[in-house]
Amino acid sequence: MNKIGEKEPIMRLPRFSLALSCTLLAGSFLSPTPANAQLYNFTKQDLIDYTAQNPFDRFADGRPKIPEKFLKRAQDVSLEEIWRVLPEKGYPNQFADGFQMTHSEKKIVGRVFTAQFMPVRPDVDKVAVGKAKERGLPDLRNQTVIDMLQPGDVLVVDLFGKKVNGTMVGDNLFYYIYKTTHGAGLIIDGAIRDLDGISAIDMPSCFRYTDPTPIGNVMLTGINVPVRIGNATVMPGDLAVGTREGIYFVPPQLWNKC
Repeated sequence: MNKIGEKEPIMRLPRFSLALSCTLLAGSFLSPTPANAQLYNFTKQDLIDYTAQNPFDRFADGRPKIPEKFLKRAQDVSLEEIWRVLPEKGYPNQFADGFQMTHSEKKIVGRVFTAQFMPVRPDVDKVAVGKAKERGLPDLRNQTVIDMLQPGDVLVVDLFGKKVNGTMVGDNLFYYIYKTTHGAGLIIDGAIRDLDGISAIDMPSCFRYTDPTPIGNVMLTGINVPVRIGNATVMPGDLAVGTREGIYFVPPQLWNKC
């Protein structure tokens, strides 16, 4: 386990993530590119279209931006209060449970920022590498998603329940998320490592497993796209509210109803 302040080893993700993530950072959300330019991402207009009922402002990439005052109010709302609203409004699939949790005395509250990973597939990787070379894109590491976070974000990672080599963060990257998001929280349908170090950092997190291995044998297939966490369909810009009971992902247009 690394001490906070020491540099955490950052493993290079498979080259597929290089093509996708570089495309995203190059501005594909703001300047839509042809559909065959990358495997899976939303343009700014896609995000607006799929969250058209959002009543609030948006980030530059189109993601809904629930106001800070509502994030503060959510600290006092129970999961039971949310449960009474969402199924009645036609949203029965917004709850996920079965997680381990650090700092279970704290509540996870924040705007959802999603990341999706899939198992490595070489033929897909090969095509993505070619597309990256066509654009002259530089190399990237697995900190790409974390570098895009904003204050008040909760990073929600679909790692398809992977344990070995499914560790999104260790203690140093976890600390970086804590500083960047102001401690809103982290949700991983996968694993973490360096639990002792992570537990010393004052931010709640939900995860399936712990494992000593670094992330590997996966490819990053989406940033701020719809993801599945347990039985929940999660959209970028949802309000994540998590306790030791589980997590609700509340569409922004329904937050005032809770």
